[in-house]
Amino acid sequence: MTDTALDTIETAFARDCNEGLATLAAQLRSERRFHDLFELRLVQARHAAGLPLVATSSLDDLCEPLRTQMEQAYLNACREIGAWLLEENMIREAWMYLRPVGDKATIRAALEQNISEDNFEMMIEMAVYEGIAPAWGFSQVLNHYGLCNAISMFDAELPKLSRYEKQEIASSLVRFIHRELLESLERDIQRQEGARPKEKTIAELVADRDWLFADDNYHIDTSHLNSVVRFALLVDDRDVLRLAVDLTEYGRRLNQQFQFAGETPFTEAYPSSALFFRALLGENVEQALAFFKNKATERPVSEIGSGPAEVYISLQSRLGHYDEAMRAVAELLPPEARGGHFAPSLYELAQMSHRYDCLREVARQRGDLLGLG
Repeated sequence: MTDTALDTIETAFARDCNEGLATLAAQLRSERRFHDLFELRLVQARHAAGLPLVATSSLDDLCEPLRTQMEQAYLNACREIGAWLLEENMIREAWMYLRPVGDKATIRAALEQNISEDNFEMMIEMAVYEGIAPAWGFSQVLNHYGLCNAISMFDAELPKLSRYEKQEIASSLVRFIHRELLESLERDIQRQEGARPKEKTIAELVADRDWLFADDNYHIDTSHLNSVVRFALLVDDRDVLRLAVDLTEYGRRLNQQFQFAGETPFTEAYPSSALFFRALLGENVEQALAFFKNKATERPVSEIGSGPAEVYISLQSRLGHYDEAMRAVAELLPPEARGGHFAPSLYELAQMSHRYDCLREVARQRGDLLGLG
């Protein structure tokens, strides 16, 4: 600060503390000293509350309603400085202040409006790794870097994402690879047959063209195809499920060396995945339930893990068979299994079905006091 500014601030403080603090705030704002202004807002709040200007204790040590008053002042200061930093296009710094407020929507809008080649990595880091806008971030990675990077990122971030975010991202990957594979097949057929094919689906394109797969030929990275079909197991959207079924019609015709085995019950990845997808579409439901129940019960969870049981429970619940899903939880999963990686938890099932009587029954069987509450 200049000597003149300091003299002005000292004079204001000499007249009145509130005037001095306001004058200092105006000076900090004019000098764009964001972080200092944030601290000053807290000082002003303490002064207004009759507390010492310099904090001598934490908020936890204050009694109500003073503690709530100071917490609100803190959040107000976060909003003010965060909004100011956004006006200056300092998005990462703004998020540092808006995170305590939980204002993801404002930051997401800023990311979408300001992403460029120069700040791409930072924007994706904030969107995906800091959880501001995961689905939007994945779409940017998919369009900018391609499928391989998007798949690797999704695999790494999957446990951190909400069920909705998983479904949204998985759906975008299914649409993307389906479009690429469809176009690749059409080009190959046109090159070999001299005319653009009339068929509109992958299943129709490959049905009577075994030559497409001759000499171990393929039209899309087969590991990418396998990964996206695995991700499609998370999807409920019927249109996307139909695309996933279409992908399996291609995958099951690939040479055996490209038939990558998944974990039980998807050891034969494409046929068993197609069975799962078709059941969600209302096709061959009883066959699918019998298949996945058999996979879930043929060996104990202690040997094969909870994966097969969760697949069966997930299928039952997504078909709306909540009572059957809850019984399967009780019968197939160990008592300590409260939540699910793939399937909804017992508590989620009770909430979806409003069958809290079933929840209490299972909780009683397990001696689960929380479930009885």
